[in-house]
Amino acid sequence: MAKQTFPMPGSNGGGVLPKVLGALMALAVLTLVVKDPVNAANLATQLARFLGSVVTGMATFLQNVLS
Repeated sequence: MAKQTFPMPGSNGGGVLPKVLGALMALAVLTLVVKDPVNAANLATQLARFLGSVVTGMATFLQNVLS
């Protein structure tokens, strides 16, 4: 059998616990989206804004340090 040239997600072992936790997180997100899609969309928007502000803050910090 030929060796894989591209790594497949989840094919490197990693134990049972990370797989179970990942499956539980995916199930929690799916449940949130199905039960309350408006709240899930608002949460996603807030998370995206927060991550954007983190990136902007890091960029500003690096610009100040490197200048």
